[in-house]
Amino acid sequence: MFRLNSISLYQFKNHPSVKFKFTERLIGICGKNGVGKTNLLDAIYYSCFTKSYFSKSDAQTVLQGAMGFRLEAAFEKNGKTETFVCILRETGKKECLVNDEAYTKLSKHIGRFPSVMICPDDIQIITGGSEERRRYLDALVSQLDAIYLQHLIGYTKVLQQRNGYLKGIVDKRHTDAQLLDVYDKQLCEHANYIYQKRKEHLELLLPHIIDNYTYIAGIEENIKLDYESQLHKTSLDVLLKQYREKDILLQRTNCGIHKDDIQIQMGDQPFKQMASQGQRKSLLFAMKLAEWETLAAANGFAPLLLLDDVFEKLDAQRMHNLLQKVCIENDGQVFITDTHPERIKEQFEKTGVAMQVVEL
Repeated sequence: MFRLNSISLYQFKNHPSVKFKFTERLIGICGKNGVGKTNLLDAIYYSCFTKSYFSKSDAQTVLQGAMGFRLEAAFEKNGKTETFVCILRETGKKECLVNDEAYTKLSKHIGRFPSVMICPDDIQIITGGSEERRRYLDALVSQLDAIYLQHLIGYTKVLQQRNGYLKGIVDKRHTDAQLLDVYDKQLCEHANYIYQKRKEHLELLLPHIIDNYTYIAGIEENIKLDYESQLHKTSLDVLLKQYREKDILLQRTNCGIHKDDIQIQMGDQPFKQMASQGQRKSLLFAMKLAEWETLAAANGFAPLLLLDDVFEKLDAQRMHNLLQKVCIENDGQVFITDTHPERIKEQFEKTGVAMQVVEL
């Protein structure tokens, strides 16, 4: 069993100083717009990932006019209490501790307290570019495989260095081939592991997405998902040699696992062009639930599920199907934000599971 029992916030976003205790498995977070419902959800996410789901920099997570923040969360995992503390100091230095032990690398925290967030802007996973779908996949695999995360960090760093060099070349006739060889070798070392893990996980994940889509939408439709990668047919070391002249000309790396994508089709047409709003939302929730179920199966307990403003985005039947899946068929802890306390109470009561409503 995995639960978040409490969380304390000091100068985190629009919360000056507050503590929340969570006593049930289903938690409704209610209040008018602007009171901090999403920020509380983001604080929970932060305690799992050492970063915000919505803000790109830590400076954006600090209460306006303040300097730094402190966040403390108490979890219960497999019968043991674990505490997470994050302090962002006035100097900008960030410290994260679990059970009073400081991390030397924040990446080591990923996967310790698994969670899945679903918010309105996540529809970009369906309608946006390939980067959004890679981010979705990386969030899942990184929580399951610490080595994958290190390779992902390494690949990103080398890719930035290689692109930086390519952009800095003034005379295209005088390139440092040996330096590019070093970058290429390093990219391959990281990319080969990432590619194999993405392939393995997607083979298991994609059928779950289809099943979840059918369940949430309440109808079987001809949805197809496939993993797209340049590495399917050619190894990266060969590709980098083939693309080198083009890379020098365009001043960026044009091949690699940073080009991977999940192709989504409805019949023989691109899904995002053919699908209705309801179908897009159903697929988004199907993908997120598949992520949640995969983490639950791997860990032996369900991760936290954080749902932001979902009642405004799904019709009554899809909402019922979603809550049936997450509240009744699984035993994970679920946090849902909503502007209407009556609506959230009504939906929770239909599940027959004990609930707690936190009103801000």
